[in-house]
Amino acid sequence: MVTPAEAIKLQKSLSGMVVRKWDGRKVRTIAAADVHFPERGTSRAALVVVSFPGLELVESIVRDSRTSFPYIPGLLSFREIPPILEAWKELRAHPDLLLCDSHGTAHPRGLGMASHLGIDLGIPSIGCAKSHLFGDFEEPGPERGDRSPVTGRSGQVIGSVLRTRTGVRPVYVSPGHMIDLRASIRIVLSCSPKYRIPIPLAMAHKAAGAR
Repeated sequence: MVTPAEAIKLQKSLSGMVVRKWDGRKVRTIAAADVHFPERGTSRAALVVVSFPGLELVESIVRDSRTSFPYIPGLLSFREIPPILEAWKELRAHPDLLLCDSHGTAHPRGLGMASHLGIDLGIPSIGCAKSHLFGDFEEPGPERGDRSPVTGRSGQVIGSVLRTRTGVRPVYVSPGHMIDLRASIRIVLSCSPKYRIPIPLAMAHKAAGAR
């Protein structure tokens, strides 16, 4: 197990590997990942694969494993990626894109879990978090689709605060890996036709807590 200091060093190194461009590939299936911790020392990872844009269930995997890293803000990936990778090994489907309940480039070191996991798996990934972690922003308008940029320390845009449903709290979207912000926003909105949280992530969240 890496130490927190080693984890931070690794994040800084891996952040330089993040690809922030979208190649326009056809997305037919999307995987969503979520991890729960039902009891001390146990991590429960859920992976749900859905069709896109239909959002119909294709496959669902839920697996328990040993928790190998403590909860430390900003280092979520080192706690949650190992159980996700264990579950990923059992997938029969080959998802075109990964949606994570976490941040991507909107992270103090530019490498949230969505970016880290996208690099590990070598597929496009998007972070869609329910709460703010890093960066400056203004509240977006009240209507579905309204958004405002999240900027980093040097003023560069690292994500977006996005209203997925009129009159409800926004979500925090940032590219993970092999995708840009514009495509990330479009896909998140397409996955959120009725509710605040994208349907694949809601399905993964339910699956992880179902046992």
